[in-house]
Amino acid sequence: MRKSEIVCAALILISFIAGIYLYSPMPYRMASHWNISGDVDGYMSKFWGVFLVPLIAFGLFLLFLIIPHIDPKKHNIEQFRVYYDRFFIVIIVFILYIYLLTLLWNLNVRFNLIQLMTPAFAVLFYYSGVVISHAKMNWFVGIRTPWTLSSEKVWNQTHALGGKLFKITGIIALLGIIFINYALFFILVPLIVVGIYTVVYSYFAYREETKMAQKS
Repeated sequence: MRKSEIVCAALILISFIAGIYLYSPMPYRMASHWNISGDVDGYMSKFWGVFLVPLIAFGLFLLFLIIPHIDPKKHNIEQFRVYYDRFFIVIIVFILYIYLLTLLWNLNVRFNLIQLMTPAFAVLFYYSGVVISHAKMNWFVGIRTPWTLSSEKVWNQTHALGGKLFKITGIIALLGIIFINYALFFILVPLIVVGIYTVVYSYFAYREETKMAQKS
């Protein structure tokens, strides 16, 4: 197994062990969702409250293992495999960090959930920028639009720009630590703007490339 696979498997195993160990003291109905103000507005049964997130992490881990083997352009994934591996470690750590916060909350440890989640989102967005900037054309990882998947040049242009923009969203998200009441604004708005902008950019980049090809 690759080191990244061992790390992810170990983290997921630890989460299951923690869930089993902490199952008994957990409340019958566990808090599972918080609103924009950080107040609980959703609950689920103890079993799913304890084990749903580790199961989701395990499912993503299996996907992480499968993608490099089933992607039609799997040879391209190997060209940025180091970043791909690290990206999935970041995703698993992100999910299990939120899981940890959920367990602590249900053990009556009180804190501002939004404030503690903000740096996790910042790291996730920033490293998404890192992997995007290095991603070669494939069907699973990156900014996959009809135009980036139709032209390697458009793929490279869009990902060079998108990588920088996603890193910026990560930095902006950190402002939520300071301005707690606007944390979700600093997390969601830049992400949505960058997502829409990169899709539109890929369309116009492809259109420009098509025009240049027709002229030549």
